[in-house]
Amino acid sequence: MTFWEDVDRHLVRYSGAGSFTPEIIARAEGSYVWTESGRRILDFTSGQMSAILGHAHPEIVATVRHQSATLDHLFSGMLSRPVVDLARRLAESLPEPLAKVLLLTTGAESNEAAIRMAKLVTGKHEIVSFARSWHGMTQAAANATYSHGRKGYGPAAPGNFAIPVPNPHRPDFVDADGELDWRRQLDFSFELIDAQSVGSLAACIVEPILSSGGVLDLPPGYLAALQGKCRERGMLLILDEAQTGLCRTGTWYAFERDGVVPDILTLSKTLGAGLPLAAVITSAEIEQAAHDRGFLFFTTHVSDPLVAAVGNTVLDVLERDKLDLRAAELGRHLRDGLDELAGRHDVVTDVRGRGLLVGLELVSDSVGAAVTRRCLELGLHMNVVQLPGMVGVFRIAPPLTADRAEIDEGLSILDEALGSAPS
Repeated sequence: MTFWEDVDRHLVRYSGAGSFTPEIIARAEGSYVWTESGRRILDFTSGQMSAILGHAHPEIVATVRHQSATLDHLFSGMLSRPVVDLARRLAESLPEPLAKVLLLTTGAESNEAAIRMAKLVTGKHEIVSFARSWHGMTQAAANATYSHGRKGYGPAAPGNFAIPVPNPHRPDFVDADGELDWRRQLDFSFELIDAQSVGSLAACIVEPILSSGGVLDLPPGYLAALQGKCRERGMLLILDEAQTGLCRTGTWYAFERDGVVPDILTLSKTLGAGLPLAAVITSAEIEQAAHDRGFLFFTTHVSDPLVAAVGNTVLDVLERDKLDLRAAELGRHLRDGLDELAGRHDVVTDVRGRGLLVGLELVSDSVGAAVTRRCLELGLHMNVVQLPGMVGVFRIAPPLTADRAEIDEGLSILDEALGSAPS
């Protein structure tokens, strides 16, 4: 029986309407993956937007080999030095009062824990998030996810509300110049929330840049205004930086641009550089209140030493190689190249994003699918978001360790693929 017959016979299809990439991947290194047939494919998505140090980074490999042979997994109530070291270093990388850290495995799990903590601390249950959000596939995270996956699974938990995304490319509230009036939109959003709330608003959870929502960067000033709305209602602000955290946007954390400090921050993807590691970070005050109320999030892999050691190595490399600055520099180079492509190809309608998280919007999802297929044929892996009303948006997120030559190679392949796209 062939590999693909085994796939059809034995694998659950887990990506909704999508299908598996029609290649058998045998190994990966740096910015590339190799197929069993020997084809080399440039990875412009960093795996699942996670491998910020590229694949098989030698220092990550060395850490895994050493730590797995020394101390890999413990009873969840036991602690080890890698866990405590990583907690301290994450706290040191963040502004006050973010000082308390819970180490978990996935972004969904960290958002689950953050929402659970917010409900416990506030004594309330209602959660607000964006209408194009993606926070994960577990219960509370899925209830706060609106970009996809809501139909057919029965009723969501009561008290979950969506607010419009401030999208300057498709503005719903406009000023006299026809530009997005996000302040008026935000006021209207919370008028609707107040009308629906039963007086139990616990938290608002948002991404600083909506990735699965189409790489939509929140306008400068929006996060501060949103935090103000939360403060007025006694809500906590949770920022989900699964994809934007740890240097990808050109700063250590995307929220730094806006001068706000969330009540709770969640990290994943980039923290483990491809391995399952996530974190919830909050203030000592919130942690104390949660503890006083009996906060429970005791899981099989909480505070695992193996992935915590990997997280420490990730921080070592980010700090030593100044990858925040590198992401900003490479991001400008990538953005300049994409802007040039947009000027030559009518199927491109917008380029947006920050650092090495960039969105390239096309005229339709069918064009996006065709370009994706052609890119793969030419040796470039791309990820296109296809949501109703969003047409096709590529999420371009190369490793922070990529070099200019690899960025240029990807731009060249994309140029050729766009040139062959149906008009």
